Amino acid sequence: MAQQSELMTKLDASIEKKEELIQKHFGKYAMRSVLAALYLSLGSAIAIGLGLKFTDPAMGKVLYAMAFGLGLALIIFLNAELGTSNMMYMTVATYRKKLAPSRALKILLVCVLFNLIGAFVIAYLLSLTGAFRGLPSDNFLTHLVEGKFQKGIMQTLVEGIFANVIVNLAVLMSMKLKDDVGRLFGIILVIFIFTFLGFEHVIANFIYFPLAYFSSSGMIAGMTVGAVATNIIFTFIGNFIGGGLVIGLTYAWLNKDESVHYLD
Repeated sequence: MAQQSELMTKLDASIEKKEELIQKHFGKYAMRSVLAALYLSLGSAIAIGLGLKFTDPAMGKVLYAMAFGLGLALIIFLNAELGTSNMMYMTVATYRKKLAPSRALKILLVCVLFNLIGAFVIAYLLSLTGAFRGLPSDNFLTHLVEGKFQKGIMQTLVEGIFANVIVNLAVLMSMKLKDDVGRLFGIILVIFIFTFLGFEHVIANFIYFPLAYFSSSGMIAGMTVGAVATNIIFTFIGNFIGGGLVIGLTYAWLNKDESVHYLD
């Protein structure tokens, strides 16, 4: 029998920990999901804050894209639970028969639900801080969010696919790198790709939409319940395709019953 790849061993161990945690300590799992929203919100806040400070749109966009990865780095280093990375983990768990599909789906949906709850509360609290309170109508955050509502369904879906391909490549890469400094800069540089290109990430949008709404007293062009729901639904689907199928399923298949493994 071929030796199991190092990558699959690490993924299996993470899946086992997630299953044990949600089974025996549901509240702790829920809190880890809320913490993921907190860490991503902090990364988003400094990224958006940098974008707000620069009148040069190009410089603001570059700094925004560079800083956003700090949130994912905190999530990875501090073992928080992010819905978009769990799209990969739970697909791998199902394909490798580590979890029943219903169990994997429950873990994913619980994680996403508490990411959403955490993001909404933290976005509101951030809107009360000096950095975001009473923003003028013409600002970086407002333009960023309004741009999301101008995208069609297909564009949102495709950008969601690319966004979560990139996020989960950063997660896999962090498993390969042994040095923490290298892991940190590797995550930031990979995440730069999707933030600079403006791709759609459902958990980030959980933060952006309420933060923009509260910070601008609801004066966001195109922000309706229908527009928000459409973005969230198709971004979620795209993220699942990108993280779950393109990355999770592909690497689980590539590393099945092989003597030479990918990423080993």
